[in-house]
Amino acid sequence: MSSITLRPWQRAAFDLFDASDEPDFLAVATPGAGKTTFALTCARAQLSKWAADGTARRLVVVAPTSHLKLQWALAAHRMGLQLDPDWSPDYGLARDTHGLVTTYQQIATGAAASKLQGLSAEGMVILDEVHHAGHERAWGDGIGAAFVHAARRLSLSGTPFRSDAARIPFVRYDVTAEGDQAHADYTYGYADALRDGGVVRPVYFPRVDGQMEWSTPSGDVLRATFHDELARDQVSARLRTALSTEGDWIVNVLGQAHERLRTIRAEQPDAGGLVIATDQEHAQAIARMLRNRFNTTAEVVVSDDPTASRKIAEFAGNDRPWLVSVRMVSEGVDIPRLRVGVYATTTSTELFFRQAVGRFVRWQAGRSSQKAYVYVPDDPRLRNHAFQIAEARRHVLRPPAKQDDDEMSPNGELDRQVAVDDAAEQLALFSVVSSTATGVKFHAVTETGVEHYDDEPDPPTPDFDADPALAVELPDVPTEAGLVPFGSLSVAEQKDELRTRNADVAKRLVDMTGWNHARVQGEMNRLAGISKVSTATVDQLERRLRYAESWLRRLRHQGR
Repeated sequence: MSSITLRPWQRAAFDLFDASDEPDFLAVATPGAGKTTFALTCARAQLSKWAADGTARRLVVVAPTSHLKLQWALAAHRMGLQLDPDWSPDYGLARDTHGLVTTYQQIATGAAASKLQGLSAEGMVILDEVHHAGHERAWGDGIGAAFVHAARRLSLSGTPFRSDAARIPFVRYDVTAEGDQAHADYTYGYADALRDGGVVRPVYFPRVDGQMEWSTPSGDVLRATFHDELARDQVSARLRTALSTEGDWIVNVLGQAHERLRTIRAEQPDAGGLVIATDQEHAQAIARMLRNRFNTTAEVVVSDDPTASRKIAEFAGNDRPWLVSVRMVSEGVDIPRLRVGVYATTTSTELFFRQAVGRFVRWQAGRSSQKAYVYVPDDPRLRNHAFQIAEARRHVLRPPAKQDDDEMSPNGELDRQVAVDDAAEQLALFSVVSSTATGVKFHAVTETGVEHYDDEPDPPTPDFDADPALAVELPDVPTEAGLVPFGSLSVAEQKDELRTRNADVAKRLVDMTGWNHARVQGEMNRLAGISKVSTATVDQLERRLRYAESWLRRLRHQGR
């Protein structure tokens, strides 16, 4: 038996979930508020109830990205739950785990949905950032089929809205004058979190204007600031001009941001900065600019890099100053030391903007002043998003004619934007002439609204004392193989290490016996009494390693 002390909102939401008889529950909470801890507390309590009745049921977590699978598995381990982040529909699930972590993409593109339908039957599912899924889309159809028989489905979202009319699976909609509106069972917004103190950081937005000049496909040269009225396609061209590394606007803004980070690092040496770039070429150019012009290191993370998840994890734990990313560092990625950001992407959807800002709001205990700064172009679309960051939003089903200008791409990829000037033939004729940064306007969004500052005041230091009433008792939850010893490594981490050691011994046995790898692996399985390494428990993998090492010692003795 153990217990966890929750934040007030987490305890209130947990009590509602625990008392509910409904299969579906939607919790909407601002990024950084602690949705993962809340959800795993609900999961452990629910699995404990079933275990007390003599029923061992599975937990399935669905995350938006592959990187977040490991993050969820490690968080679950800290809560006494063992989840497999490497699960594949081609293999089963080991008996010493409580369940698995997968992604919306994995469910949509393979045989995973049918496999998960059986694994999750009468069990529990956590759908992280569920707004990614929608009916009549591959991701939404996948989870709709996979989890139709689950006994409990807990959906989470920090930005619970979409720009289209596709329903989010397992979410109830209320009829309103504006349209059918997503219904949340519990809501905890950014303004609520600021009011409570000690939950999220206040975010300040330096908005940088400029003078941009570019040539159009027709050969005309246009010049405009961010406050000039333009046609829609030229609004996008103006933003692209400002962000181009061929002009001076981005150099000036990076310089301001870097100086801000240097000042913060004088008090917090591990404080980090994040630049969100437009594409891979743009990200590499910005990283070179940071290195060459400002003599600072900058790590680049792009989706095509197979080591991207490892780089993000390393950056979260080290003290390097800058990370440059395209779309890898989005919702759910936990890097609490981020204090300065530069929004340097042409993606102007409200959803992506909120996801990006959410990377900077995570509170660090024990620090008195934790203001974060996100430098943004003073583009009217981004300016409006920044002003409204504290407002709660809900998905409203609207006819296609009433959808906003930010279009959604297929398969639930909410962070991509398709604009007129993004077409290849348009870009071929578009060119940057010049760009310069001019005035900076400064504001913050607080629990009372938008506030403008010349020199922003420090927010009060929160005085947060744990209330005993917020503690939740959590009975141990055995797996099918019994209780898992609580060690420093999760079951998934232990298995990774054991599989590597088993593979090393197998290579040496191949050399000693002259057998091929398949034959050696089969003999190792036979000695240990297992059928597949992929579904073996920790105990089975340890036994396999012992028998293989004993076999290797005998061969060496015979050779001598």
